Amino acid sequence: MPAATDWELRWQTGQTGWDIGQASPPLCRYADQIPPERRHLRVLIPGCGNAYEAAYLLDQGFSNITVVDIAPTAIRRLEQRLDASYPQWRTRLRALCTDFFALDETFDLILEQTFFCALDPALRPQYAQHMHRLLSPGGTLAGVLFDRDFEGGPPFGGHADEYRALFEPLFFIKTLEACYNSIPPRAGTEVFVILKRVAG
Repeated sequence: MPAATDWELRWQTGQTGWDIGQASPPLCRYADQIPPERRHLRVLIPGCGNAYEAAYLLDQGFSNITVVDIAPTAIRRLEQRLDASYPQWRTRLRALCTDFFALDETFDLILEQTFFCALDPALRPQYAQHMHRLLSPGGTLAGVLFDRDFEGGPPFGGHADEYRALFEPLFFIKTLEACYNSIPPRAGTEVFVILKRVAG
């Protein structure tokens, strides 16, 4: 798995091939279903990169968003864009430059977009356990995972049956199915997941 300095170098040199240049349509459609009266819930976007999804959430009235990336350049550029487009963004969004695994608080909703696939597969059990710790009882982890293999990595691929085995011990799997609204280059190669942390 690339070290933090490797991710920073990728940002500095423009090696950001994972960036789709827009908010992920599946995540946007998921957020659209959250009633306006619940858009104060605590949202986390790990490995946020350019955080197009965070900007979309701001546009939709979400008011308690945290984004995290390990690369300082990613966070600095994000803050500059937010300053230009959302002058009061700091009252509704926190941008943290830190390691996801160092987070120690709770969230009601965590949105997954190309973070899971950036981690070495050996870290996937740790990812699942830490996601469980970060979610409040009844909280939700929702997002898009690849349903295909890659040569080398990152990104690292995987398949639905692997994800089911990984998440089932810790979450109620509400949805784990083929993603119907992927961006065209990824059509047929993604699954959408909605995982609930069981209360208690």
